[in-house]
Amino acid sequence: MNAPSSPQIHSTHLLPPALFGLLNDYQQRFPLCPEPFAAIAAEQGLMLETVLAAYRDWQAAGLVSRIGPVFAPHRVGVSTLAALAVPPEQLEAVAAQVSACPEVNHNYEREHPWNLWFVVTAADAVQLQALLAQIEVESGSPLLNLPLETSYHIDLGFDLHPGRRQQVRPGLRGEPPCALAGLDRQLLTALEAGLPLAPRPYARLAEAAGLNEAWLLARLEEWLESGVLKRFGVVVRHHELGYRANAMCVWNVPEARIDALGEQLARQPGVTLCYRRKRQLPDWPYNLYCMIHGQAREAVHQQKNALAARLGLDAYPQQMLFSGRRFKQCGARYSSPVLEVLAHG
Repeated sequence: MNAPSSPQIHSTHLLPPALFGLLNDYQQRFPLCPEPFAAIAAEQGLMLETVLAAYRDWQAAGLVSRIGPVFAPHRVGVSTLAALAVPPEQLEAVAAQVSACPEVNHNYEREHPWNLWFVVTAADAVQLQALLAQIEVESGSPLLNLPLETSYHIDLGFDLHPGRRQQVRPGLRGEPPCALAGLDRQLLTALEAGLPLAPRPYARLAEAAGLNEAWLLARLEEWLESGVLKRFGVVVRHHELGYRANAMCVWNVPEARIDALGEQLARQPGVTLCYRRKRQLPDWPYNLYCMIHGQAREAVHQQKNALAARLGLDAYPQQMLFSGRRFKQCGARYSSPVLEVLAHG
């Protein structure tokens, strides 16, 4: 078996070919078996120690956020995308204030008068609205609340093959949240930080949470099959992998056309996320969104222009918001008090 040295990379161009599959191939199909890293090592023709060392180094360097679950929108609690229009001289202070909220898991600067964009997760709509109102008051800035209406392609992983056409599922409107029983609540809390990077990670998780390893693995399979989980696997950070020219593209599309265009847009090469969100009139008329991640700003512009021309999206009002500073990026937190509310809801 090959045993390449442990990688220190900041771009996929510098990633040893023997290790590429560790980042790219297990974002969705991470093994749900007692010894997953040994299974990966066997599939990739590597030593177990090499696989574990690679994931440990990538996690320490920030290339890998965690190995673990990505929950489908609104299946556990509720979430929304929000934006603030912050005076530039106050942006850093307000961003720090927003990032300090444990319910906020992504917080980015974008090049637009609405310049601070963040994702919030809460137990229910009442709690979510209260938190948004609090952020708006404390920041002293107007706020947009842009909840998801339909997902055409959301968090199915980040394909590191440049320009490859995404494999997507049909557009899905939000399923109702599921109430979690006590054991599910224990499992969810244990999983938030991701899998331990050890030969038998599920056994370690099960022991820490007071659960049975076989039950834990079966439950994860059930969550994937039922759609509670969007995926279970390696969660990469695109910025550290060299994808630093990233843009959120939005269009104001007629209701009669949006689902057809959204499903087509989701299948375009280079589109990493695609969804429909509620407009907030009169300030924000846009309802169709996609993300394009790239390594060069001009290439992202060209990609967006090409797909818009191909699909006829140039006929509609649009904006292109490049990302600036990343103030916070982590997995959504679903532990207490969110889980307590769900368990009794």
